[in-house]
Amino acid sequence: MKYFLSLSLLSTIHSFSPDLTLCRRNTQLKIGTISSTSESFAPEDSWNKKSWTRKLQNYEDETEVEESITKLERCSPLVFAGEVRTLHENLARASQGQGFLLVGSDSAKDFNVDNIRDSFRVILQMALVLTFGSAMPVIKMGRMGGQLAKVNSVDPAIFEESEGSRNIGYPKLFNMLEEYNRSAQTLNILRAFSTGGYADISRLHAWNLDFVEQTDEGSRYRKFATKVDESLRFMKACGVDTSSSAFTKTDFFTANECISLPYEQALTRQDSTTDRWYDFSAHMPWISEDTRQLDGAHLEFCRGLRNPLGIKVSDKCSPEELIRIIDILNPSNIPGRITIIVCMGAEKLRKNLPGLIRAVQREGKSVLWISNPVHSVISMTEKGYNTNSFEKIREELRAFFNCHDEMRSHPGGVHLSLTGENIKECTGGLGGVTEESLTGGNQYPRLNAEQALELAFLIAERMRLRTGLPPIE
Repeated sequence: MKYFLSLSLLSTIHSFSPDLTLCRRNTQLKIGTISSTSESFAPEDSWNKKSWTRKLQNYEDETEVEESITKLERCSPLVFAGEVRTLHENLARASQGQGFLLVGSDSAKDFNVDNIRDSFRVILQMALVLTFGSAMPVIKMGRMGGQLAKVNSVDPAIFEESEGSRNIGYPKLFNMLEEYNRSAQTLNILRAFSTGGYADISRLHAWNLDFVEQTDEGSRYRKFATKVDESLRFMKACGVDTSSSAFTKTDFFTANECISLPYEQALTRQDSTTDRWYDFSAHMPWISEDTRQLDGAHLEFCRGLRNPLGIKVSDKCSPEELIRIIDILNPSNIPGRITIIVCMGAEKLRKNLPGLIRAVQREGKSVLWISNPVHSVISMTEKGYNTNSFEKIREELRAFFNCHDEMRSHPGGVHLSLTGENIKECTGGLGGVTEESLTGGNQYPRLNAEQALELAFLIAERMRLRTGLPPIE
């Protein structure tokens, strides 16, 4: 069944438009290859992959955990050092205004090949729209597979307090080997799709055209898609081979929340070519609001890794605290090392984000700022479903872009909870999802494919204005 937008698309687009007429500066800055040997993230004499255990007390079932670690240490890495270095270089460029990071996160715990494929497809569709709108490379990343240990999804009784740091490294119910097996299968599927022709740009554009067919005649979505179509036709007319690998394959990276430190430790290995330590559970681990204590085990563990790292912040994070976290994790101030994931809600973001950006600019820190608007304001319906509204998500993104316009900094990406499934967990959007029609069932609500792609078109339109391109009329 096709749905049509009941409200004016003109007002929809304008609600995401900037308050200020500011454009991104056209910088000629070039980022070279990230050195894998010259800089040091942590003093070699004070860090090792087990040094984080000094921050925690003893834990129950120590023998069982150690046995699981021993088994995992014999398993193959899930990602590889060369891939991590490629991501780091891409993030370094993005942190200097020459790229945009798109992270798609499916927080459902059910492992399903079709769902992985469909979520992957949605991320690629969004990336195509964002690439055209931003006129810059889009880094594609997924948080998929595993993540069975979640702070708010297990019994709090299994956690202990330890000198200000939550002992969430050892949930009794967490099966680390199951986590590894799911993640390995997921990575195999994603690699096959990203290199086997599924990422063909013509196929992606055809899927996007299916989406715009659901909008009104003359809508901006249709006009935007027409511009993309014209660009592809122009390239083919000029003799560009759109069947080459550059148009049919893509780099796709993975991220995960660094929660269970025994698991992360077991998959941390020393790279044979550089002798540096990498966490091979994912390309980019991130540290959550619950685990980023300055004297905590998670910062201690992550500071010695060569991976690029994410830091999730809310309005609870002060500018001083953020600078201290950055100093711990990136003392050499290497571009691409730190991605700050902002999750506050529109109102709190307008109040708090400028201060964080100002502190980072004042201290000369190199970071990439991205917005995570889906989980910042979650409400519960009368039926007990957790949800968020498309309007609130869009409003937070608008506030995120406005703050960066005001601070003349780069809004470097978005982290969206989404799925390719035809679910209804967030209200609003083109499909007109109402609270009464919610299907619920997931602790963290996700955008469905239609809502995610609609948001990509809105972000792309905003990015066009930042690049100095005229809006699509």
